[in-house]
Amino acid sequence: MREFDADIAVIGGGAAGLAAAITAAEKGAKVIVLEKANTTGGCANMAMGLLGVETKLQKERLIDLTRERAFEKFMDYTHWRSDARLVKNYIYQSSETIEWLQDMGVEFALPSKYFPGSEATWHIIKPKTGNPGLRAAATMIKAMTERAEELGVTIMLETPVKNLIKDNGDIIGVTASDKEGELEVYAGAVIISTGGFGDSPEFIKKYTPYEWGKDLYSYRIPGLTGDGIQMAWDAGAGKDYMDMELVFFAPNTGGYAPIELPFRQPNLFVNLDGKRFYNEEVVENPVFSVNAIARQKNRVVFSIVDDKILKRYEENGLDLINVVTSSMDMSYFNQEMEEHVKNGSDVLFVADTIEELAEKTGIDKEGLAETLKQYNEACQSGLDEEFNKKKRYLKPIDGHKFYALKFAPSAYGSMGGIKINEKTEVITEQADIIPGLYAAGTDAYSICNPDYVFVLPGNSLGFAVNSGRMAGKHAIEYIKSLD
Repeated sequence: MREFDADIAVIGGGAAGLAAAITAAEKGAKVIVLEKANTTGGCANMAMGLLGVETKLQKERLIDLTRERAFEKFMDYTHWRSDARLVKNYIYQSSETIEWLQDMGVEFALPSKYFPGSEATWHIIKPKTGNPGLRAAATMIKAMTERAEELGVTIMLETPVKNLIKDNGDIIGVTASDKEGELEVYAGAVIISTGGFGDSPEFIKKYTPYEWGKDLYSYRIPGLTGDGIQMAWDAGAGKDYMDMELVFFAPNTGGYAPIELPFRQPNLFVNLDGKRFYNEEVVENPVFSVNAIARQKNRVVFSIVDDKILKRYEENGLDLINVVTSSMDMSYFNQEMEEHVKNGSDVLFVADTIEELAEKTGIDKEGLAETLKQYNEACQSGLDEEFNKKKRYLKPIDGHKFYALKFAPSAYGSMGGIKINEKTEVITEQADIIPGLYAAGTDAYSICNPDYVFVLPGNSLGFAVNSGRMAGKHAIEYIKSLD
């Protein structure tokens, strides 16, 4: 059995793990990062940006959201289910974290809202090449990895951790394995940051209301199977709030695909009974929308348009612009629609009559016909008595061709599992500290309870980087206290 010594062992080399490692190494610590995959970054490589409040970039653009107001909005949104001290530490540190990343060479395109009703806290990362978009944060991960290596951090790839090593209740290291066999790393403190359980259908089924592939079609980053969470529980950690970071997509299309463009609009949305179920203006908020979708039969709904609406979107543009898809126009949709029609599709349905559309989608024919009659009357009068949708979004469906796109719950990844305090120290169900054990990022991401706080976009990556920094800082303080 090979043995290694370090001041701090970090399990997982994603955004949280790298932030923890860099923070500790900047304070002179010897750090070893053990990463299960063959590269660093984990799910952060898929991200676009992170939360920041009172940053210089915001002030330059006259964005006047204060840390106090952001904290208040966050806690109001969660109805104070979240750990207020942890949330405050995260939000109040976020501006400094943006500058910390900029010092590493990370550039930001702009602080952005996610949708009009949200705040401009989303600091979207500018890639070295190309426009900001999905996977932009991979540029940040590269910069962080280089910074960690520059500071002497040892990053051991393809080295999954098996267990925590305990001594009289204290965590003093980990056991792991690599291509050469088993190994042990002894350390003054261990930080768990393994990225959650988004790649574990078993965890999802057991700890959330969903079943992957049946009523949930979330991203699955290989290897994120809840390993770190289970290790912490086995060591006595308390279980904190767990769920998926829910959004909604057309199943199995990859999320925000061009095929969604004209359907992710305030059109007519119906469930399998053919009934409307919410004010479709809410479509701009993915969390509110998925909450409504998840209540419907089989957790499936359809957005319906006709050829006249599609033509209007082509000529005048879409009603709602999403930051993620802002670089796309209807030409992207037309190209993808041709492929769906040519190759067959289980999410896009095209018909010459409403009756045919009902048959193809499985929507109740009578229910859809009645809803369409009422909806077109509302469009004609300009008054939606059912859900009060604004007049400008009331477009009648009475064309010569009809289109429906299926939507269902999806998720960017998982949320939460390991109970921590405001210092990211892992604690038991009774809130007792487990000495030497810390957790950061998705594994401990229980502050968005019960929903992702989309009014302050950038939370997932923001909490990962900021909680990683907190863990690195407090782990060093803990080690010094042992001297």
